[in-house]
Amino acid sequence: MPEVRLVGPNGEQVGIVSIGDALKLAQEADLDLVEVAATARPPVCKLMDYGKFKYESAMKAREARRNQAYTIIKEIKLRPKIDPHDYETKKGHVVRFLKAGDKVKVTIMFRGREQSRPELGFRLLQRLAEDVTELGFVESQPKQDGRNMIMVIGPHKKKAEAKAEKAAAKARHDENPSGDRSPAADETHVNDEVSVNGAVAAPQE
Repeated sequence: MPEVRLVGPNGEQVGIVSIGDALKLAQEADLDLVEVAATARPPVCKLMDYGKFKYESAMKAREARRNQAYTIIKEIKLRPKIDPHDYETKKGHVVRFLKAGDKVKVTIMFRGREQSRPELGFRLLQRLAEDVTELGFVESQPKQDGRNMIMVIGPHKKKAEAKAEKAAAKARHDENPSGDRSPAADETHVNDEVSVNGAVAAPQE
């Protein structure tokens, strides 16, 4: 009769037994005989409550998905002849997004005769990339797309790291509320040119 290497319900090694004996032990213990290593010689089987095992595995998978961090692609739109104040405002949005661990799609919108001066948009995108180089890197180089020029900046910091730092900062603020400014005080209003382009499942390790 074929044999299996049997493992008890608590992980203890029972030893090599016949399949008939293994099934008998499972029946006596009111447990299931589950093959856990089919390619081993002899195959490895374990005594367990298979229904409970499946339930616990599903719960662990659900928890892992809940804790999984996703990379969000934010979008900032600029004009090639943007004034200094507006540029600083838009740059502030990019900085905030990168600090949160999000990617930023920067779009330069050309109108009319501006389309004949793509170098204006290219220089503006280069300037922005240099201004935020400590927080992000150019993931997708500037490229022309119809009347627009697009560049993608990726964060140096992973989404999970950003979330952990934000939680730690909140904990410090809760311990010393009078010493810190309210997060709302540093929040810059984003106008209707700033939008979420979509979420890309990008689990972070």
